[in-house]
Amino acid sequence: MLTAAVWTTVAVCALLLAEKRGSRIGVWLAKPAASLGFVAPAWFAGQTDDSYAPLMLVALILCAVGDVLLIPLGQGASFLAGLVSFALGHALYAAAFWSRWPLLDVTAVTAAGMAIVAWFTLRWLDPYLERALYWAVRVYILLITAMVVLAVGASAATGDARIAIGAIAFAASDLSVARERFVRPGFVNLLWGLPLYYAAQLLLVWSVVDRFTRA
Repeated sequence: MLTAAVWTTVAVCALLLAEKRGSRIGVWLAKPAASLGFVAPAWFAGQTDDSYAPLMLVALILCAVGDVLLIPLGQGASFLAGLVSFALGHALYAAAFWSRWPLLDVTAVTAAGMAIVAWFTLRWLDPYLERALYWAVRVYILLITAMVVLAVGASAATGDARIAIGAIAFAASDLSVARERFVRPGFVNLLWGLPLYYAAQLLLVWSVVDRFTRA
């Protein structure tokens, strides 16, 4: 995991530099490289009979695909495809966390809190959304909410805080993407959103690799 973390950190720094300079070639090189840093360790850990690891592997791959699909600027077909890829990734994360038998009482309390967060997020985004994305964004937020809720419940059940922290950080990083695409574009969104996103993915894949090495 240390090698993956160093690789991803260097690639994210290169990605931020490319974004700052407006180098699309640099972005096309650095972003897939950064995503490879969290997919590669999951690939080896995912080759097991444990349902958690394979589900996490496919979720991470879908997120890496989404990363690439979001490279083109604008909100066209590529952006919608990226949204779908990430939505499927969130759904598989949720399924993986469900396989950890989340504690129901913790899950219920978290669901109540996340419902409020989701409501405020929609109120924030709605004035900026195109009509074509109205329902897509709602489904996406529903899946993010489910992922976080089940992650917190799974963390409570397993004692592995990386699952909850990673999922919450992932959801928070999505706010930077939403602000960049819909509300107010600017490098500041990338400056905090990209490191948070990749740190979240590394935490989540670490929960897979650690279980694999201890198996």
